[in-house]
Amino acid sequence: MYFIVIVFYPIHICIAANFCVRMAKISEKITQLGWFYGSSLTTTLTGKPFVPVLKTTLRLKNRPFLFPKTQVLYRCCRAMSKTNGTLSSSLPVMVKENIDLTDKEKQIFDRLRQVLDHFSLETKLRVAGGWVRDKLLGKECYDIDIALDNMLGREFCEKVNEYLVSTGEETQGIGVIQSNPDQSKHLETARMRLFDVWIDFVNLRSEDYCENSRIPTMKFGTAEQDAYRRDLTINSLFYNINTCSVEDLTGRGLDDLKSGKIMTPLPPKETFLDDPLRVLRAIRFSARFEFEMVEELKVAAADNDVKSAISDKISRERIGHEIDLMVSGNQPAKAMAYISELGLLWVVFTPPKNCDPSISTEHDRACVGYMDLAWRHMHGVGCSFSDDQRRLYLYASLLLPLRNTVYIDNKKKKVPVVNYIFKNPLKLKTSDADDVMRLHTAVKKFLSLIPFVLSSEDLHTGEINWETEVIDVHVSLKLRIFLGLLLREIKDFWRAALMLSTFLYDNDSSVEVIEGDLEKRRQVFREFEQEILRLGLDKVWEIKPLINGKDIMKLLELGKGGPVVSEWQRKLLQWQLAYPSGTVEECVDWMTREAQLKRAKT
Repeated sequence: MYFIVIVFYPIHICIAANFCVRMAKISEKITQLGWFYGSSLTTTLTGKPFVPVLKTTLRLKNRPFLFPKTQVLYRCCRAMSKTNGTLSSSLPVMVKENIDLTDKEKQIFDRLRQVLDHFSLETKLRVAGGWVRDKLLGKECYDIDIALDNMLGREFCEKVNEYLVSTGEETQGIGVIQSNPDQSKHLETARMRLFDVWIDFVNLRSEDYCENSRIPTMKFGTAEQDAYRRDLTINSLFYNINTCSVEDLTGRGLDDLKSGKIMTPLPPKETFLDDPLRVLRAIRFSARFEFEMVEELKVAAADNDVKSAISDKISRERIGHEIDLMVSGNQPAKAMAYISELGLLWVVFTPPKNCDPSISTEHDRACVGYMDLAWRHMHGVGCSFSDDQRRLYLYASLLLPLRNTVYIDNKKKKVPVVNYIFKNPLKLKTSDADDVMRLHTAVKKFLSLIPFVLSSEDLHTGEINWETEVIDVHVSLKLRIFLGLLLREIKDFWRAALMLSTFLYDNDSSVEVIEGDLEKRRQVFREFEQEILRLGLDKVWEIKPLINGKDIMKLLELGKGGPVVSEWQRKLLQWQLAYPSGTVEECVDWMTREAQLKRAKT
């Protein structure tokens, strides 16, 4: 039986009594959501010093599943089970005894069995890896990888198409991803679409290593041999399509899944040297499921031979993809903390050699610390970012300590290190690098504006060093111009940039200081956000100019466009920002007067 205790300081008993019905409803709702495992649930309202005032108990006829790991209550109880900072294995993860197939999965597996029967094939079909793990955890998974024991995936896909021809159905295209042992991609993989679901087919494998060679000779293997060559025990489980049963051929997969452990089927160092990307996968799954990496695995992950293999043996595209999955996942800050603890941060985010200023161990701690703060800051403020906004915000927080670090490239030019990290060690999109650097630039500009927003003081042009000439308007209108220009630059990312700027707005921006007054910085964000909304600047980048380029040329009697037109477009935009209710006629009048003044001066 689990107890949920809600603590209140002394309150009048008649007020407390009003909670009785609500607490009973809370208990009932918790059981409906399946947030605990037991025969009864008790909620208790206590006064100080923890003397029970009210208690309700709900008896259950059927014991529901253990609460899902993504729920708050699960994390609370996992945290309460910690001993000396290490998760205790006394609180198990609920693993289903059998896999429940969706209607779509039944269709797919029935079709595959029909192919076997039609050609009298003795091939054993097994779903491997993550699909089995997730289904046993009660989660849906749409990533179906099928392992074959006696033929290549491409060959089986061709058999599927032959069967479709025999039944008069439309054949499907087959995609083949070739093996690349030099980059630890040992198996050829075939892909085809069945019932609108992409399925990967690959043969079971075993490996032989020749003397003085790190590249194995691949051959067909048994399901057990293949299971032991998987990255983690929790990913070594099979679902046998022929027999409709789960197979744990390492003898550890189900136990490690139930106890929440991350371990490799073979000795960790051997597994990691076989494919060093497995280090990052172990970290990702540990963070994602809040499972514990066993000590032997952590020692192997931090081994210098393994670090060298990560740098030399894996394509940077694969590393970048794995990091992207972590940053886009449910525990990005925890994943980066694990990478740092294992001494892998600069192995993964490898900077150039000639950095200015140089990167030290302090940067390691600061990068991970800022990302953790950014993650909590985002949830504390309650910002609702799109997936891509959240992802780039987290990258920007991780690399915030490097925002002013540059290196000299081959053309003797100074290039931001952030740009280098995205394009080289991570091989991510150029647009990602550009967006993160835009966020860092916007952070600097927000920092210059925060004092004026918080103090409500008038902003004088000379107090802002943006290398931007501002039109001559009343001083009370200048803040709106600067804010509008900034939001037009950063667009939908303005809240992300503002949030990051609150980490740096005072003189001491160390992680420890920010940690101590995070709520104060949330208040700064809220005040600044409200000022932007009060000024009506949200979505200001969508405002259309009152006067377009052709009209400017006509008013100024210009034969062609050029720098003069661009300069007037900049000025007219500022006028619109200063006077949001201004009309076209007022804008033309202002432009005419300004043009006459300019002619008089020249």
